[in-house]
Amino acid sequence: MQQPQSYNLADYSDERLIERYQQGDGDVLILLIQRYRQELFHFLVRFLSNRAAAEDVFQETFLQVHHSAESFDISRRFKPWLFTIAANKARDHLRRKTRRPTVPLDAQVGDEAGSSFVDLMQAELPMPGDRMDRAELAQRVRDAVETLPAHLREILLLSYFQGFSYNEIAETLQIPLGTVKSRLHSAVAAFAKKWKSVNPEDRPS
Repeated sequence: MQQPQSYNLADYSDERLIERYQQGDGDVLILLIQRYRQELFHFLVRFLSNRAAAEDVFQETFLQVHHSAESFDISRRFKPWLFTIAANKARDHLRRKTRRPTVPLDAQVGDEAGSSFVDLMQAELPMPGDRMDRAELAQRVRDAVETLPAHLREILLLSYFQGFSYNEIAETLQIPLGTVKSRLHSAVAAFAKKWKSVNPEDRPS
C-alpha cells in the first residue's frame, strides 16, 4: 500500500510557518532563520556597518520573534513584521554607540540592486560617464550615502536594496504612507545634494 506523501515545510509560506510555531512546532523557527539568513543579515550589515553587530542584532531579532510569535496576526505578512523588529533592534544598537555609524554599500553598486539605486540617482542628477569605472563609482556612492542621517539611509536600504513597496516600508517603519514618500524623496534629494558637492566635475556645464 502506498504511503501518503509527507508534507514539506519548505513549501509553506512564512505566515503558515508562524502559525505552526504558535501551535507548538518549534522546528519551523529554524527554517525561518535559514530562509531570511542572507536577506536580513545583509540588510543589517549595510545599516550597521559592522558584521559582528549585524550578527548580534540578527540573533536578537529572532529571539524577539520567538517571544512575540503568539501576538503575530497571521492575516498579515511576516516579512514586514520581521524587518520592523530588525530595524528597531538596529536603531537601539546605534543609539548605544557614541560614534556615528556608516552604511557600507561596496559591491552592491554594480549588481542588480545596486544598479537600480544608481538608476534612481540618475533621475535626480547627472551621473559620471565612461571616465569613471564601477569601482570608483561604488566608492563615491558609498561615501555620499554614509553622510545621510540614519532615518534616510534606512529608507533607501529598504526601498532600493530590499525592494520593499511603499506600503511595506510604511508597515516596517510604522509611519504613514505619505511620510514614506516624502522621506524617500528627501533621502534622494539629500544624496543628490551631497553628490554634487563632492563631485563638482559632474555638474552640467
